[in-house]
Amino acid sequence: MDRVDRRLVELLQQDAAQSYSALGQAVGLSTGATHERVRKLRERGVIRRTTVEVDPAAVGGGILSFVLVRSTSWMGDSAELFAAHPEIQEAHIIAGSASVLVKVRTATTEQLQDVLRRLYEIEGVGSTEAIVVLQTFFERPVAPREPDPGID
Repeated sequence: MDRVDRRLVELLQQDAAQSYSALGQAVGLSTGATHERVRKLRERGVIRRTTVEVDPAAVGGGILSFVLVRSTSWMGDSAELFAAHPEIQEAHIIAGSASVLVKVRTATTEQLQDVLRRLYEIEGVGSTEAIVVLQTFFERPVAPREPDPGID
């Protein structure tokens, strides 16, 4: 990725509904050249999808929690078991004292408690530790980075 590609990604992360004309003006390219650059970014998998950002509280997800899941066995083959719970937005295999980290959004702490109860139904789950977020300072999109000059 060159400087123009990185800037296009940054601009699209700010507002994916921008026209190719507006994007082109911002990076000094024609509308057609901008469209082609964005198409190639999609083909290469740099841009995986286009979406909208929704206020979680407005749609019943005002309680944000991160749950550490400790297991009694390997959980690496359990992605679909975690994905079956719609309140779980993300699930990650991690290193450390826990095996899995899940990001959970619910409307109430009672719903969070229900999610925790259902996690114990997954084979291999030994214990959980929920961390409830009181306030989010900021969330950042993935920023395209300049390549390390020491790496070819």
